Amino acid sequence: MSTDIVNVKTIGVLTSGGDSPGMNAAIRAVVRASAQNDVSVYGIKHGYYGLINDEFIKLDTHSVSNIIQRGGTFLKSARSEEFHKESGRKKASENLKKYDIDALIVIGGDGSFTGANKLSKEHNINVVGVPATIDNDIIGTDETIGYDSALNTALDAIDKIRDTADAHERMFLVEVMGRDTGFIALETSIASGAEIALLPEELTNIKEVKRQLHEMLKQQRRSSLVVVAEGDETGGAMKLAEKIKDDFAQYDMRVCILGHIQRGGSPTARDRVLASRLGAAAVKVLKEGHSEVMVGVVNNALKITPLRVAISKKKEIDQRLIDLAKLLR
Repeated sequence: MSTDIVNVKTIGVLTSGGDSPGMNAAIRAVVRASAQNDVSVYGIKHGYYGLINDEFIKLDTHSVSNIIQRGGTFLKSARSEEFHKESGRKKASENLKKYDIDALIVIGGDGSFTGANKLSKEHNINVVGVPATIDNDIIGTDETIGYDSALNTALDAIDKIRDTADAHERMFLVEVMGRDTGFIALETSIASGAEIALLPEELTNIKEVKRQLHEMLKQQRRSSLVVVAEGDETGGAMKLAEKIKDDFAQYDMRVCILGHIQRGGSPTARDRVLASRLGAAAVKVLKEGHSEVMVGVVNNALKITPLRVAISKKKEIDQRLIDLAKLLR
């Protein structure tokens, strides 16, 4: 984590990995904070693919007008197999030098930060990461950009599912995103009053799931709602339904996979503010001479975390919330 003062005059910014609501707000903050510091900005389209293939566009304050409320990313995102190779990263660094870019801001998740860290170490490029992923699985920040929006999108859908479940006295198995972590599944289950939440962080006991559902039937509940993270070892909601359906043949069981609606839509106010703070902070720490770091917010204060630490492991889920979810069933 370098702290040598760098005379940053031109910054590149890209979005990489899965899109998340609030990325546009972060880009906007980077551009406008840079303008206040007499720093020029180039946007790089399609992430690392565009970095290698010279998809650079000059950005100014007008370029980022009227985007803060839009989901997705106007710079687009794409995967790049070539960037995994040293030759690809060399080409990317040459393009940055061609445009006299002093530093690169990468808005994305841990995979994007891993690439940024390699680019910095191999080619002496100043980089700062801005955490943006709906999974909320990056250490060094209480929340990642897009998480709150995805959470509220999932909750809105689950609330509607609960209405129809009650009307027809049905059992619904709802799958939400979360391949490696269960943050969305856990918090939506608490907020929606779901009876059960299945997370990648906990081993799922099918017999125990069946027991709990039978107990709910005995209590004559009008409906049952099970929230399943896609990464749960049962294989997701469809596989879970196959494993338990014979025990509940008398119950009208339905499966609903929310999928990519959780990535889309207008970002919440919380995500817009977080993205604005982190985008502006990325410019600030670059001007202060930091590199190979990620900016985050912990206990409402800005925090700098070395990229090597941010990518070293996944953020752990709060056991207190798991206990709360079980208490409130």
